[in-house]
Amino acid sequence: MKGVGSFPCKDVIPDTVNNAKNVRELYDLSKDQAGTYSVPVLWDKKEKVIVNNESSEIIRMFNSAFNDISKHPELDFYPEKLREEIDKVNDWIYHDFNNGVYKSGFAKSQEAYEEAVTNVFKALDRAEEILSKSRYLVGNQLTEADIRFFVTLVRFDEAYAVYFKCNKKRTVDYPNVLNYTRDLYQTPGFAETVNMYHIKTHYFTSHPVLNNYAIVPVGPGFEGTLKEKYDRDRFK
Repeated sequence: MKGVGSFPCKDVIPDTVNNAKNVRELYDLSKDQAGTYSVPVLWDKKEKVIVNNESSEIIRMFNSAFNDISKHPELDFYPEKLREEIDKVNDWIYHDFNNGVYKSGFAKSQEAYEEAVTNVFKALDRAEEILSKSRYLVGNQLTEADIRFFVTLVRFDEAYAVYFKCNKKRTVDYPNVLNYTRDLYQTPGFAETVNMYHIKTHYFTSHPVLNNYAIVPVGPGFEGTLKEKYDRDRFK
């Protein structure tokens, strides 16, 4: 396709269940005719169907639905006593930040862009204030709200600040948010989900309308910053 670059696949985990070469093959195998080939995908190996492809629902399912075979069934990222507060945080994080960067990046008018990008940074300002007083978004306990926030934060400086024109500030300009992101990145299980090469090549080569020649920026090396020391353990 014109305008889309060609990059070598590296560090790619193969599909050892169906030997699918891409996500579309899974949708075809599942006989899903909707035409939107999105990730993540929760796959049923026995029935050979897609059980779910909505991240907010999958994360909730993984929290408890598979406890009988989980290595750490004691972990609970949606504890009953915090659910109301978690839901409230999830709401503004999703609308203003997770989805906000997309509304900014794909805006088709200056007015729509400025409204979206303003809300993106209102969300970051709000998070900075919360994280100046507590280790996590909901008190001092890691919850699904933090996981949902992290997936956009870890991509922000490398992709969204540049590609989606969210360049008023960067994560590194928010002291508490930056140290919080380092804290999460260095928590077992988080870093393994981050492959910055995959993230950047996906974004910068997937939308010819935004980046016709599929040029991938070389900087800024945000993942290296995440390996530095953090101060979040000051909260008990």
